Amino acid sequence: MIEAILSNLAYLWIGFLELMEDVDFGFSGDDDFCPGRKRTRISAPFVFGGERFEQKRQASIEVLPDECLFEIFRRLPGGEERSACACVSKRWLSLLSNMSRDELCDKKTTQLLNESVEKNGEVKSRAENQEIEGGGCLSRCLEGKKATDIRLSAIAVGTASRGGLGKLSICGNNSYHGVTSAGLRAIARGCPSLKALTLWKLPLVGDEGLYEIANGCHMLEKLDLCGCPAISDKGLLAIARNCPNLTDLTIEACSGIGNEGLQAVGRYCTNLKSISIKNCPVVGDQGISGLVSSATYGLSKMKLQALNVTDVSLAVIGHYGKAVTDLVLTNLPNVSEKGFWVMGNGHGLQKLKSFTVTSCRGLTDTGLEAMGKGCPNLKQFCLRKCAFLTDNGLVLFVRAAKSLESLQLEECHRITQLGCFGSLLNCGFGDGSLALMGKFCPQLQYVELSGLKGVTDAGFTPLLENYDAGLVKVNLSGCVNVSDKVVSALTEQHGWTLEVLNLDGCVKITDASLAAIAENCLLLSELYVSRCAISDSGLMVMACSNQLNLQIFSVSGCSMISDQSLTALVKMGQTLLGLNLQHCNAISTSTVDLLVERLWRCDILS
Repeated sequence: MIEAILSNLAYLWIGFLELMEDVDFGFSGDDDFCPGRKRTRISAPFVFGGERFEQKRQASIEVLPDECLFEIFRRLPGGEERSACACVSKRWLSLLSNMSRDELCDKKTTQLLNESVEKNGEVKSRAENQEIEGGGCLSRCLEGKKATDIRLSAIAVGTASRGGLGKLSICGNNSYHGVTSAGLRAIARGCPSLKALTLWKLPLVGDEGLYEIANGCHMLEKLDLCGCPAISDKGLLAIARNCPNLTDLTIEACSGIGNEGLQAVGRYCTNLKSISIKNCPVVGDQGISGLVSSATYGLSKMKLQALNVTDVSLAVIGHYGKAVTDLVLTNLPNVSEKGFWVMGNGHGLQKLKSFTVTSCRGLTDTGLEAMGKGCPNLKQFCLRKCAFLTDNGLVLFVRAAKSLESLQLEECHRITQLGCFGSLLNCGFGDGSLALMGKFCPQLQYVELSGLKGVTDAGFTPLLENYDAGLVKVNLSGCVNVSDKVVSALTEQHGWTLEVLNLDGCVKITDASLAAIAENCLLLSELYVSRCAISDSGLMVMACSNQLNLQIFSVSGCSMISDQSLTALVKMGQTLLGLNLQHCNAISTSTVDLLVERLWRCDILS
């Protein structure tokens, strides 16, 4: 009896496929479920006689009830056949999209149907159309007017045979004609491998839609809800209970979500790593505290913005945020100085590496210092629009935050240059400090950066572009990571004002630097290149320059300068008042005596 029923259903299905070749279904070929194909229209005659005319006859396949079509569809051998059926009409699409995988016949039943049909010689084998079990490798994005339930149904049916839908983004336009919970029901039943779901500006999507997603998409890992006022704690609770793999949750402008939903997420989602909550008016301390205390050892990224939370939430974060590495606090008007102080002294933020505070009036010097002491591994810190911070608080914070690598200040109007440079003295001076100095002091003319190993070409070269007045004195002695690139840029941009240049101990300075100096420096009177990698060739280049007028020249400790530089030194000595040749072991005593004799106006150290 069962085999006979299946055979009859097979014949119905074959008849439907033949009908598809001749009927215009009214769907375009640009959707997921509808591959482009040509179809000839069935043109029924229209006889106009006054108000009477003959209408197109209804296709015989359409007289089948939904129950019969359902039984046919569930026995289709593969996803390609189901996609073809979905192109017929909205009715067929609705039936197919509301079928869950559990309702489809298993492979044995489908194989039996194929064998039965083949025995009657009606169709050939369709082995190439077997269902593809995917792991969610496809992604789809619907925006604006394209975000409709029909398109979601089409996506649910069409992607099943192509690896499965893994990521879905729906961005509506706050229209009351867009996506509803019915569209999410189709996705939930047809896309069990969905891992990432984004719902933006969808006022018609409510808890029912999230119920369907929770019951059908147990592999969900990322959920982003924005502008969905109909979703409440009940929907979020369903997600928390049925999606244990959830790692990333973003909630923005969802007025129905409050403390109960967040507590459920903390309780059931043990793999949660990132949480972002913005502009949710009913979220308070109870929700944040329950979430953070339950996800103590997993939650690593946290963002709270425009919430009605108080010092209690910050205290809980400071105590239970043991795995938090990134923390962003923005526009929390009910948080006071006490909240930041308790958070810093909670000793729970030991792993915090990045901290951003924006528009929090409660952050003062006392709280800032406490955060510096309580976060020993903090590397990046950003302060924006914190009106009550002063120079003293900034200096105390930098002094306490020993691991700090990046400090960003925006619109903190009580912090002056004194506070900025005070912070530089406490955290060391490197390329980042150079960038800050160039920003605050564009009229600087005298620069002394002695013995700073952290200063490199990458930091110093851009700095030169910020000085409009022209540098007069530059001391880079002991900056071992400065090379010819810096000297070349320095002489090209500031050679017309440079008078004193000290490069003692810059071991990467070679003859190329001397050539750049000889070509560009018209006013240079003092040059110090002791213990640099210069040679006789470099001195010869300088001696050939007709524009140099050096008065003080030091090459002590330059082992590659020898007696062959005698001619160059004599020529340069016409303007020299001081020459340092100490520890130049390749220069003989006789050469030094000859220089002393010829350069009688110059004091020579040897």
